Amino acid sequence: MGTEVEKLPGVRRKKTGSKIKQDKATIVFNIIGYTLLALISIICLVPFWLIVAGSFTDELEIISEGFKLFPSTISFEAYRSVFSTPEQIYRAYGVTIGVTVAGSLLGLFLTSMAGYALSRKDFLYRNSLSFFIYFTTLFSGGLIPWYIMMTKYLGLKDSYWALILPPLLSAWNIILMRSFMKSIPESIVESAKIDGAGDFLIYRKLILPLSTPGLATIGLFLALGYWNDWFNANMFITTGDKYPLQFLLYKILSSAAVLQTNNGSYLAANVVPPTETLKMAVAVVVTGPVVLLYPFVQRYFVKGLTVGAVKG
Repeated sequence: MGTEVEKLPGVRRKKTGSKIKQDKATIVFNIIGYTLLALISIICLVPFWLIVAGSFTDELEIISEGFKLFPSTISFEAYRSVFSTPEQIYRAYGVTIGVTVAGSLLGLFLTSMAGYALSRKDFLYRNSLSFFIYFTTLFSGGLIPWYIMMTKYLGLKDSYWALILPPLLSAWNIILMRSFMKSIPESIVESAKIDGAGDFLIYRKLILPLSTPGLATIGLFLALGYWNDWFNANMFITTGDKYPLQFLLYKILSSAAVLQTNNGSYLAANVVPPTETLKMAVAVVVTGPVVLLYPFVQRYFVKGLTVGAVKG
């Protein structure tokens, strides 16, 4: 055949099995695009690196020179303060991990069931229920009635259920899951019904495996919500052994601020309570597991959001 060349927009391909050759415009576009993406990535990473570097900086250096990307003196005083009672930190980690796992799994189960029911065209009241779910995003009962219901009528004061139930279901998550499940062809459900499968069997055997990107997206939302939640613990939890990580670190920061305010005049001139570096160390301790987990679910996260948005 010789070296006949097939011309495509921006690409030249030889039929002799050689590599694809790109023209100059495509090469220049790729260079500019990759350069801009690299710069944006660096800009996004700089604040996180500043937090990490600040957590290892001496408190006096931050007070005199401010935060720097590369500290002159390495200090572990902030982490010593955070882990001054390691058993308390480990217990709080255990509470947070347990609540996050239990709440995310239960929330995924309920959200996916609600999304599947609302995505079915043969469900008679799906439009009315969708309206009521959407209505909750506009109006709420208020903080005081919610607190009375949780403590007086449900009896969830100082209970782990007070950490699990409030973030369990979200109208946004249900709408997103419904939009994603509507993209699944109805012929799959109809063929399963012809074979004699029931609704729950179709949901468990067909819909859930096909909804993996959507489930990963909702699961990430739920997990981040449970992991970062401290308000519910502040409202309902009174026993120190039941403190989640976020609320425990919040109390540590509050104690450090009180120490600096009340006892600053009694400390030596070269002794400064680690308040600024403590904030950075707390941020590292809290976000570390999330940063390590996110790369494994990123591809599902992006796909679930884009499919739900296009089909919704």
